[in-house]
Amino acid sequence: MSLSVHKGETLALVGESGSGKSVTANSILRLLPKASAVYETGSIHFDGDELLTLSERRMRGVRGGRIGMIFQEPMVSLNPLHKIGRQLVETVEIHRGVRANKAKDLALTWLNKVGIRNPEQKINAYPHELSGGERQRVMIALALINEPELLIADEPTTALDVSVQAQILDLLKELQQELHMAMLFITHDLSIVRRIANRVAVMKEGKLVETGDCQEVFHSPKHPYTKMLIEADPSGSPVEVPESNPTLVHTQNLKVWFPIHGGIFKRVVDHVKAVTGVNFDLKRGHSLGLVGESGSGKSTTGMAVLKLVHSEGDIEFDGQGITDFDRKKMLPLRSRMQVVFQDPFSALNPRMSVAQIIGEGLRVHQELSEQEIDSQICQAMNEVELDPETRHRYPNRVFRWATSTYRYRTRFDP
Repeated sequence: MSLSVHKGETLALVGESGSGKSVTANSILRLLPKASAVYETGSIHFDGDELLTLSERRMRGVRGGRIGMIFQEPMVSLNPLHKIGRQLVETVEIHRGVRANKAKDLALTWLNKVGIRNPEQKINAYPHELSGGERQRVMIALALINEPELLIADEPTTALDVSVQAQILDLLKELQQELHMAMLFITHDLSIVRRIANRVAVMKEGKLVETGDCQEVFHSPKHPYTKMLIEADPSGSPVEVPESNPTLVHTQNLKVWFPIHGGIFKRVVDHVKAVTGVNFDLKRGHSLGLVGESGSGKSTTGMAVLKLVHSEGDIEFDGQGITDFDRKKMLPLRSRMQVVFQDPFSALNPRMSVAQIIGEGLRVHQELSEQEIDSQICQAMNEVELDPETRHRYPNRVFRWATSTYRYRTRFDP
């Protein structure tokens, strides 16, 4: 494959899951595993330098310095053992050689620039103490704090809700114009491409099938696969359901406060008021959209309804009060109350195979033979268009196995 990104422009690299988008991005910075990635032919040029033959010492100066990268999963990419302030300061000290005090001032400046509220407080937070949107903003700050010439954004808004997604996209465009940098934006969401890209490159099974101006590709796609992607863009109206349907979920004065401990004896000195006085009804068969900015309490509300965090107030499920239910009482209801978590990599156990993860719920809630469980696992994977042959792989290997031996001939001219 061959493609180029010019200074100041945004090139969107699109394609379905497993098409090779992330492998392409990681290859630019030589982040692919040496044991499985083979660059058989081609070259990767960045501002006159051949990255494939560059020494590792010089590549360290390129990574995070001249080329910044926003990874797909901030919870996996951020170090869980270090506060975000330390991680920001570290990258500035490595690439700019400035003193710690100046690096911290720069970290605070960038946390404020990417829209983190109360940066003086959040700079001392660990990644797990931030919301999904806040973690993504921290990733953007990490990628841009050294003012790179090229930004690679690998699905940076996949795990975010629509309102936060729009804020992140606007932020990226604003910072791109401020820094006059090139951007390679990787996504499978065509609505994002329309909003942010100058040019589009379409990938299928590790190959580039179409490249062109954004408007031209959307209005006059030439390749059948590109046409299929555009036609598959979600559209339509919600399914009509009777308003007379009974209420399935009811909350009254829902409250979730997290204690803040301080002092030598770690006494409670204050609370993070995540959710206060939330009331809503959700009828059977209906969909309720819960929207708000990062840290507004959306995810916490969902976790409270599922009894995954401690809460106060009234919660009813199918006419039954579950506010005071413990784990044992909740177990029979778990199969009727399911959740799709925001961050797949932190939600899926990395020590369990895909089959073990999917089959765990079947083993807990149903009396099935191993053959029946395996059959249902394969059926479920087919329904979400995953290859059942990959069910014995671990989560981090589900897609990488198919996209690690492609050939690259890529040129980047920021």
